[in-house]
Order: sequence, then C-alpha cells, then structure tokens
Amino acid sequence: MKHLPSIILASQSPRRKQLLESAEISFTIQVVPTEESFPSDMHPVDIPIHIAMQKAIVVHQLHQEPYPIVLAADTIVVIDQQILGKPKDANEAIQMLQLLSGRQHKVITGVVIMQGNKVVQFSDVTEVFFHELTNEQINFYVERYKPFDKAGSYAIQEWIGVVGIQKVVGDFYNVMGLPVSRVVQVLEQW
Repeated sequence: MKHLPSIILASQSPRRKQLLESAEISFTIQVVPTEESFPSDMHPVDIPIHIAMQKAIVVHQLHQEPYPIVLAADTIVVIDQQILGKPKDANEAIQMLQLLSGRQHKVITGVVIMQGNKVVQFSDVTEVFFHELTNEQINFYVERYKPFDKAGSYAIQEWIGVVGIQKVVGDFYNVMGLPVSRVVQVLEQW
C-alpha cells in the first residue's frame, strides 16, 4: 500500500475529518473563515469548486515554501436548478426537507487540492432519492438533529438518511461531504 502524503484540511467539517481518518490520510486542520459567495450565473457543478478554491487559497497563503498540500471542499444540494446551502434556522431546514421529500436531487461536492503552483480540482455528483417524508418525521429530525451546518438540511448518515432515503446513485461518501476515494486517487499520484 502506497504511503499517502500528509495534508492540511481547510475545513471544520467533522464528516470530512471522519472520512480522511477512515482512509488513513494524515492531516491537520487549518481553517480561515471565507465568504462562501459565487457569481449568480455560475453553473451549479462549478459552484462548490469555486467556494473550495476560495477556502484553499486563504489557507495556502498562510504558508511559505516548502508548501504543504492543502485540501478544501464544499458541498451543495441542487433540486430544480435551485441551490440549497446550509439552512439559516429551523423553519428554513423544514422547508428544504419538505422540498426534497419524495423527490430526487443532486449532491455536488467540489474539491481543490493544492501545493504551490500545483492544483487539482474536481467535482463529484451523486443523485439521492428521498421517500415521502411526513411533517412529523421532518419536524422530529430538525428538532432532534439540528442540521443547520449541512447543505440541504440533512446528513445521510443520520436518522433522516437511514429512514428517509430510498436510493443513492453515485458515491455515498460524496453525500457526506467528500468523495474520499477520488481524493485518495489524486494523493496517490502526488
């Protein structure tokens, strides 16, 4: 098994941390708050790459040669060309889950890996199909799990994913926030 290089994770996401640990990638965490903005005419598949690039650049700029490898990621949920980010409050979380109920949506994670002038960027798209959710299920989930730091107001590995998701087409871990197998493939070639 090839030894993977150590990286800096430019994310506070406990799910990304968990996935990197599961892949046995050595990392430290360094985060600089950035505005998660993007041009209004940007194609949805490019948005999480754009935001991840902003995160990676600000962390990269804190270092000098020899530059460390910085990994940043961002995840969005898209339904009917509408982008669902992180909900502002419980009401918005409930509205998002009502919109997703009984329907298919896409989860897009953008990844940027950079070291000095070397930059690899990609996005991964996974289709997620929800069963019809009752208002009681949605309210229970939002009240109990408080999914306010999650794009689309849900985490696939939590209760709502276990009971509410009919099927997933694509990388399951992408829905958690990081297509970790693709990250490993890139780091193996680094």
